[in-house]
Amino acid sequence: MSGAGRLPGSRRSAVERILNGGGRGPEDGEGAGAPVPEGNPADLWSPGGSRLLYRGYAVTGVDNDGLGSLPLHDYPTTLVASEAAKGGTDGAASEPRLPNGKGAASADEPLATTSADTLPLTASDAYVGTAASTSVPALKTSPLHSLRRRWFLRAPPKPRTVYLESGDTDPPRKRLPDNAVRNTKYNALTFFPRALYEEFRMFYNLFFLAIAISQVIPALRVGYLITYIGPLAFVLTVSLAKSAFDDLMRRRRDDEVNRQLYERLGAAAHEPDDRRQVRAADIRVGDLLLLHKDQRVPADCVLLRAAPDPNGTVFLRTDQLDGETDWKLRRAAHSTQQLRTDEDLIGLRASVWAEAPRKEIYEFIGNLYLPNGVVEPLSLENTMWAGTVLASGSAVALVVYTGRETRSMMNVSQPPTKVGTLDLEVNFLSKLLFLLLFSMAFILLCFKRFGTQWFLYLVRYLLLFSSIIPISMRINLDLSKYVYKFMAEHDRHIPQATVRNSDIPEELGRLDYVLTDKTGTLTKNEMVFKKVHFGSVLFGRDSLEDLRKVALAAFAATDERSHRDVREALLAVALAHNVTPMEDAYQAASPDEVALLQFANSIGLQLLERSQSMVRLRLPTGAVATFDILVEFPFTPAAKRMGIVVRGPLEAAAIPALRKPRPIWMFVKGADSVLARMARATDWLDEECGNMAREGLRTLVYGRRLLTEAQYREFAEAYREARAQRQARAEAMAAVQTRLERDLDVMCLTGVEDMLQDGVKETLEQLRQAEFRVWMLTGDKVETARCIATSSRLVSRQQRMFTISGVDSRTLASRQLAQFKRRTNEALVVDGVTLDVMLQHFGEDFMLVAGRAPAVIACRCSPTQKGELARLIRQVLHRRVLAIGDGGNDVAMIQKANVGVGIPGREGRQASMAADFSVAQFAHLVRLLLWHGRNNYKRSARLAQFVIHRGLIIAVIQMCFSAFFYFAAISVFSGLLMVGFATVFTMLPIFSLVLDEDVSDTVALTYPELYTELRRGRSLNVRTFLTWVLKAFYSGAAIMAFAVLILYNAAFFTTANIQAVAFTALVFLEWLMVLSEIRTWHYLMIVSEALSVLFYALAILLLRDDFDQGFVWTFRFWWKTLVIVLVAWLPVEVGKRVERCVHPPRYAKVGRATAREE
Repeated sequence: MSGAGRLPGSRRSAVERILNGGGRGPEDGEGAGAPVPEGNPADLWSPGGSRLLYRGYAVTGVDNDGLGSLPLHDYPTTLVASEAAKGGTDGAASEPRLPNGKGAASADEPLATTSADTLPLTASDAYVGTAASTSVPALKTSPLHSLRRRWFLRAPPKPRTVYLESGDTDPPRKRLPDNAVRNTKYNALTFFPRALYEEFRMFYNLFFLAIAISQVIPALRVGYLITYIGPLAFVLTVSLAKSAFDDLMRRRRDDEVNRQLYERLGAAAHEPDDRRQVRAADIRVGDLLLLHKDQRVPADCVLLRAAPDPNGTVFLRTDQLDGETDWKLRRAAHSTQQLRTDEDLIGLRASVWAEAPRKEIYEFIGNLYLPNGVVEPLSLENTMWAGTVLASGSAVALVVYTGRETRSMMNVSQPPTKVGTLDLEVNFLSKLLFLLLFSMAFILLCFKRFGTQWFLYLVRYLLLFSSIIPISMRINLDLSKYVYKFMAEHDRHIPQATVRNSDIPEELGRLDYVLTDKTGTLTKNEMVFKKVHFGSVLFGRDSLEDLRKVALAAFAATDERSHRDVREALLAVALAHNVTPMEDAYQAASPDEVALLQFANSIGLQLLERSQSMVRLRLPTGAVATFDILVEFPFTPAAKRMGIVVRGPLEAAAIPALRKPRPIWMFVKGADSVLARMARATDWLDEECGNMAREGLRTLVYGRRLLTEAQYREFAEAYREARAQRQARAEAMAAVQTRLERDLDVMCLTGVEDMLQDGVKETLEQLRQAEFRVWMLTGDKVETARCIATSSRLVSRQQRMFTISGVDSRTLASRQLAQFKRRTNEALVVDGVTLDVMLQHFGEDFMLVAGRAPAVIACRCSPTQKGELARLIRQVLHRRVLAIGDGGNDVAMIQKANVGVGIPGREGRQASMAADFSVAQFAHLVRLLLWHGRNNYKRSARLAQFVIHRGLIIAVIQMCFSAFFYFAAISVFSGLLMVGFATVFTMLPIFSLVLDEDVSDTVALTYPELYTELRRGRSLNVRTFLTWVLKAFYSGAAIMAFAVLILYNAAFFTTANIQAVAFTALVFLEWLMVLSEIRTWHYLMIVSEALSVLFYALAILLLRDDFDQGFVWTFRFWWKTLVIVLVAWLPVEVGKRVERCVHPPRYAKVGRATAREE
């Protein structure tokens, strides 16, 4: 037995034996290879391999863990009745039973939203899932398999059935996850093991741990143990404290959510009036929750009742789920909405079947099985996902998914870890420091000459020079990032700025490319109606008065053919939408719809009321017309259209030209590329769409089809059957919808304008001066994108645009790309179809050619293409890229770019929440890059250089000390002095450099060209590293040599006094070097220097073993120390000044020019 759908191996034989009443199967010798009796096994094995269907029954419990090799007898097996053998089920859970077991309902019900959408059931369906289940004795189970299944395997999510009468669920509640929110990384047992593991994954910490452990060995001990354990313990303590604090904050946020109280209706029949408070964490599948306005939905629910709207509609705020700020309309199941009270739900002999949990937040398949033997299909509009907020009214909802099975939790994904260029450069320099460390130890060993214990001395030298590796580098850089975060978020010039990723602030100063969305990023996403074209006449915003007169005549005419096209076009605008009128505004999912409704209102066609079943309009004549909604086709990004089937108007005299019976219209609106395939050919649509697009307008085409009663009945029956399907429901509904959407008459073409954001033109001009390559990636048409590119100055007036669109062959795409390659100073415009061909066949060549263009405009660009472009810029062009957008379709490129910037706007906060940085508008990007990016990079680079210098100069002094005193492997300074030098004596002055500014913000923004030098990375590279290494070698050698020479043959010539003079000179040198590097003084710099002096003075008083009080407080000590400091510092400072005079930095030239202008 082979082929698709047949049972594999041992599982097949086991099942055959069960179905044959325990007799021998094919593998027992007789009839080997014979098919399972009474049925084709290929038809009996359900999709997914989760159970076997046989004689109308399902053998459940067969290998649901996906291992594929476990025999059937490892599971308790039962036989349950199923309709799958008759033609279709998902094979993952039993069907819900009908509570009363009645037969089929009438199949002649019309499809109308005024009554429940029902599906007839046969008598055999009435007891689906309740037929006598015959338990099959489980055979001997493997202990190893049982252990693996229980402890290590998580069963795949399954569909579930909730019985309202008893509150029971199938599968049982105990097999479904709880609803507690858990976002913590650690618990009391795992904190130290996991946190320490994460810390010691860093080579720095592992290196110093090895050094600290080595000091336990007497032969390797070169100083006090505190010298090596202290810095490591300090760094680990700070890191662990940060991790613990962050996890504690996560736990508190989780507890805050888990402790929220909700009102639960009694689920048992003997508690019909029971209402009790329940914590969010204690909510389980099958609970009936009573939700109130502004209350967060705690779990994924099906909406059963809503108030106060008798039609059962409520609004949800979904910005925390999908990032969209517009409210979403949700409708209660019609059958349960008709009940008198909420308590009538308790004990109701009905059940809800819900599909297996999945990630898609815009799709849902379910059924409500009613006591009268009918089924009401449930869809997305009947759901309330966890994390949304009830924006209006109150609701009674049935919980169907909890915890990790909710849509919000299934969509939680960790964003990719981003590492800044500066961190990579510091890591590379650290490798050079390791090389230098071994070189110094080896050189010293060579001078000492190799002996029998040469390896021991090599190790001891390595331990003495280990200060070269700056263990405090990571903590200094991490603390500086928090300072940059504070400065950006408190910059009054960029209000509402938020830093969500504090790991890459320096990356803002090293970028090459900017990828930007159009709608909501460059534009305001505030739509204003501009034009409407009826095929023969065009009306603009300045001719609305004329259109108002035409509309009045069209609705008042008694002739059926007079003004019919204009009248039905305006009705299409007023009816084909999903807008709900509020008290003083319209609530819609798209600003386009609001703009068009406002246009209709301005010509006298006013939306008064809209519910699930009807739309009421005030016509230009003043009459009120009520239209029945028969079917709605919601807008989806894939369909790029929405439609509605209406009957009406109910008032016969509202439109005199209409005759009885009431006509049935289907109105469809959508993109011109979609409607053109559905509508009859016209000689004006393409031309007018192009004209409006060239003006930068967003276009929508309206189509109409007049249906006969028979056509509608045929469609209604097919659509009802498609809606009730449990597998491939969406595909079946789309197929039925497509059959109806044909032979449309194009009624009108509308154009709305999306206004540019404030400061966009100036911002793009400054970015161009800073030599950024700006790419605009949009989903709009080519003509619209070209117009916006020109009006926003993305493409300057001196540049032309080269357009490649509609290319679907590799050969033609290659020719077009070769032709563009020969052009100079031209922007590239490419559409989504062409971009697919380019990236699929020669993506690297395309990126190399496009990367040289001053600007690139990608039109009809999908989210996947946006993310792919960001990735290719990094991998092919090896350039750093910033991506900025405001919608969920921009998240992919935001996460794949080096730096992602989000803008919270009308499309929601999804992009803002996923981004590394968030700003209120596009114009703020300039200050974020040119000012904060510059400061972050320059400051961190200088901070890293000083930390490297501080560790290196100690090692040089130690090397000279050992060389002067017979290559002894002993420490020059005591452990407390070493710890103090890296912390309280020098840390504050060095860290205060994060407040320094090399130029003012005015200069940085006035001269964007200054940004170009940052890309070259000259502030921290191998050249600057070697410069600081030379400084450290000279200064360290000077300090140690002069300390010995000055005290030689003196009364105070002891190693202790040499160490005191050298250490004091070293501390003073670090302070002096910090002071000489400051360009813009801040009061905290003075405070840090003063505190460091105070700490060192206290150390001299307290550490009497290290400082001879009789020598330290003498004039001789201080003048000798001062001489050593000047010898070590002055040549270095003079050399630095001469270098700046000979080769002044670019910002210095600009500063002098600015000073002369003032």
